[in-house]
Amino acid sequence: MDSLNKYSPYALALLRIMAGYMFLLHGTAKYFEFPMSMTGGNGAVPVFSMYGIGGILEITGGILLILGLFTRQVAFLLSGMMAVAYFHVHAIPADNLFLPLTNKGELAALYCFAFFYIFFQGGGAFALDNKRNQK
Repeated sequence: MDSLNKYSPYALALLRIMAGYMFLLHGTAKYFEFPMSMTGGNGAVPVFSMYGIGGILEITGGILLILGLFTRQVAFLLSGMMAVAYFHVHAIPADNLFLPLTNKGELAALYCFAFFYIFFQGGGAFALDNKRNQK
């Protein structure tokens, strides 16, 4: 198993890039109705709403994670955002804190912990932070 350790920066990069990409798509769905509409075909969400601010964070955070730029800071912010989303949107309204499958919050919880892991580990291979930190 020690031979797999040399691949961990690449696996971390794959997690970072794919999580960033999927997160970006949530934001584009809210603002541009691509690849699908999350507003029921009513157009973009209002910018100064919780949903609108979430969309902005999803787009900018997703792009920054894909690039691996300011990775730890972005991952920390997005982890907190997903924790708030879990509690505010899923757990508390459903009066069901510890069963994410039944309160439909498993994706928010999973994003929260994936971003939290990236916060502690950094960007891995191919992150622009690696170039930025060489100076």
